[in-house]
Amino acid sequence: MERRFARKAWVYFLCVSFFLLTGGFQPMVAQAKEMGRPLGDMLSTGEVKFESRTGVWKNVEPSQFPIYPGMRIKTEKGPSLVTLRGDRQIDVGKNSLFSFNQNEQMELTQGSVEFRLPAASELNFKVGELTISKSLRAPQDPSPVSLKSGPTIGSISVHSNGAVTVKSLQGSLSVFNQERVVQAALSSKDTVTLPSITVKGPPKVMVAQADEKSSDSDDDDSRFLGVPWWTWVVAASGAMIATIVVLGVTSGKGNGGTAVPVCP
Repeated sequence: MERRFARKAWVYFLCVSFFLLTGGFQPMVAQAKEMGRPLGDMLSTGEVKFESRTGVWKNVEPSQFPIYPGMRIKTEKGPSLVTLRGDRQIDVGKNSLFSFNQNEQMELTQGSVEFRLPAASELNFKVGELTISKSLRAPQDPSPVSLKSGPTIGSISVHSNGAVTVKSLQGSLSVFNQERVVQAALSSKDTVTLPSITVKGPPKVMVAQADEKSSDSDDDDSRFLGVPWWTWVVAASGAMIATIVVLGVTSGKGNGGTAVPVCP
């Protein structure tokens, strides 16, 4: 009897443990799928932090640190080396803030980067409203690139006043705005600095409703004491007619009786 009870208790324990295990394992799988495959890793020689959740920053281990899409990283002291799939290398300077989106586009908010991109690999950099691409074409153009052209080497620096300096040490670079209009085309050994107004984009212009204001002014001119002039005219005309009728009735009563027409 005791052996049967112990066997049932052991079976129940295994069932409950299985359900608890699967219930806790599924969220872990879902979280791993949400993060996806890492884009690459980072080696840091100074103080580097990443944003674990909004407003909460944690230190990055100096060893290989995996980089996932959407992760915001800032370097405080010392540079860091980011290596992405396809042998793409990015040296991130100190006091820099950057992240990668789902399309593996690097967004640089502050600081500076130096990059080396093989001919067979693509990587776009976004700074404000601008996009920097390694080839002289729009970032969405799928035309092939010659493998004999060699790697593209360059740098991007965000200044404290909002301006951006793009330098090409080897290869060609292009700078586009949001409308995919080329703002600058650089060949090897070229450098360009774009002002902050170009980086941030033109300010939005608010259209004033001037016509409504003029119509209100016209209404004010056509009113007296807040009442339209035609109302005053109608009221005055009615008052005059009423006065004439009253005077006529009063004058008839003063003559005494009904007036008899006089025959010729």
